[in-house]
Amino acid sequence: MKGLKIWLVVAAIVIAGASLLVSHYLVRDLQREERNNMEVWAEAMRVLTEADENTDLSLVSKVIEGNNTIPVVVLDGSGTVVDYRNIADTTRLAERMLARGDSIRINDFQLLCYDESTLLKRLTLYPYWALGIVSVFAAVAIFALLASKRAEQNKVWVGLSKETAHQLGTPISSLMAWVEILKETYPDDALIPEMNKDVKRLERIAERFSKIGSLPEPVDESMNALLDRVIEYMDKRTSQKIAICGHYPDHEVIVKMNASLFEWVIENLCKNAVDAMEGGSGRIDLWLLEEDDIVAVEVADTGKGIKKKHLKTVFKPGFTTKKRGWGLGLSLAKRIVEEYHKGHIYVKGSEVGRGTTFRVEVRKMRGER
Repeated sequence: MKGLKIWLVVAAIVIAGASLLVSHYLVRDLQREERNNMEVWAEAMRVLTEADENTDLSLVSKVIEGNNTIPVVVLDGSGTVVDYRNIADTTRLAERMLARGDSIRINDFQLLCYDESTLLKRLTLYPYWALGIVSVFAAVAIFALLASKRAEQNKVWVGLSKETAHQLGTPISSLMAWVEILKETYPDDALIPEMNKDVKRLERIAERFSKIGSLPEPVDESMNALLDRVIEYMDKRTSQKIAICGHYPDHEVIVKMNASLFEWVIENLCKNAVDAMEGGSGRIDLWLLEEDDIVAVEVADTGKGIKKKHLKTVFKPGFTTKKRGWGLGLSLAKRIVEEYHKGHIYVKGSEVGRGTTFRVEVRKMRGER
């Protein structure tokens, strides 16, 4: 497929080059033809100026009057315009013709200057206009094709996500029922509440999959509580060598959001931070900040960092530094933040060997403080 695209580009360049080359030779031939016509016209003017009462001027007059396309100016020895055809501003055009060298000597006292005909000028510019128009249409067609392809891919992912959520629904319901039975049978077992938490976790994951492709209505949620849930979840599933700490304001920070999806974004950033530790010890800090009408969450780690050449591509689908994975996590996180929450997510800073800080910003709604 890539080879076919390269061949198509090469073919387009060859066709464009051939078109310009053919046009160049055609314009050159027409320029020669107009030069010959002007030499004939100059000869006719010379015959007219030297004619006597016995000279037949019918052919001369026909040649002179036959020029209806090529602008010409006749100058005398002092440079004064004595005759002109197919032209309005004689003086300025004559100066340009002389500077360009488009002139023919009629006799010792007169000089003919000429310009390219309107047809020749249009023909000179035509291939460039044509290539420009074709390029615009090609760009529009390529953009439409890529947009259509992305739309089809999105439909596939949305369909797959909703089908996954639907398929998860039955076993999750069954697990919830079994957990209730276990609670009644073993009311004092300390592991059953943890099992219940995991089942509810699966339920939330299925809910997230079911909402992909739609625009869920945001509601007022506590960002403090959301980050607490993320820390609690990650702390139980992360090595004890990695400390996860939250830093919040003294008051509750309420933001309109879809908590299920936004929580997944922060979890994904935390999981990437854990992977950046590469099995060693480290620290992850979650900062909740309020700046004017912005609520920001910063996820800072002490992992391996991101190379500068990768900073502009970390959110593109397929980018990953892991040996396993599809590289869709940050891309989906960006879509959730920007499309569903009208926010912004970016790498605030990263240094190889020192760590990375991701920043997620969402705007406060009117009436929030």
